[in-house]
Amino acid sequence: LSSYQIEASPTIAPKIAVWTTFTPDHLSRHYTLENYYSIKAHLLNQAQYQVMNGDDPYLRQTVDRWQNAYWTSVAGKANLPGRGAYLENGWVVFQDEAIVPVSDLRMVGAHNQQNLLMAVLTARLADIDKAAIAEAVRTFPGVAHRLEHICTWNDIDFINDSKATNYDAAQVGLSSVEAPVILIAGGDAKTGDDTGWIETIHAKAAKVLLIGDAATRFTQRLQESGYVESEVVETMDRAVSRAAELGRAVNAKVVLLSPACASFDQYANFEQRGDHFRQLCQELVP
Repeated sequence: LSSYQIEASPTIAPKIAVWTTFTPDHLSRHYTLENYYSIKAHLLNQAQYQVMNGDDPYLRQTVDRWQNAYWTSVAGKANLPGRGAYLENGWVVFQDEAIVPVSDLRMVGAHNQQNLLMAVLTARLADIDKAAIAEAVRTFPGVAHRLEHICTWNDIDFINDSKATNYDAAQVGLSSVEAPVILIAGGDAKTGDDTGWIETIHAKAAKVLLIGDAATRFTQRLQESGYVESEVVETMDRAVSRAAELGRAVNAKVVLLSPACASFDQYANFEQRGDHFRQLCQELVP
């Protein structure tokens, strides 16, 4: 549930509530980080069981507020703030029981390992059988618009991360794929700290292709940071076409749509934006 949905549904009391991460977002509506936190916390306070991401820096600072919660950590049992699930020797472990090997998960990135831990923990709290959990993980193909692999063309992977609508999510997406990367970014910019995102661009992006209203602003920010391999292409059609042209020249391993922006300047929502990207990428493949 989004913070908007939680506000509109104050009486919802789930059996299990999961808090995956907490970063500054929607502050134009909620004004302060504490207000935003309180809205999210309201839902968890009404749940019978709380599942928290112990690797999230902000949530980890709030351990004292969640004495009865279950926690997760990809860094192992020693890093757990309390009881919960963790990774050990390549396995997801809950209550000292190995449930499923991490290698069975098809999705890339440490954040998806965090998601795996929270999903397995939630399933066990719901009394779902261990074998059923393992089978579900093995056969799960991934989620649309969240580091979704679209196709491989000329040995370059085209990946749709349209759901990355802020700097933190886009940094995670970019960190999760193999470099060199041609990054497609831009759209309807949000308020936030872009420092980590820009540092990751320096480390992994051979080229940044900019679309939408944020293109000029992003160009300026990248130039201020000393990054000069950005190009304003304005639209998704031009971005995919240009990425295909540049791919071999920059030895790209991945073309990644991870916009760091909302979509409302050019699309109805992030799903429509990702669907358009998918369509254009699939047209590259004979």
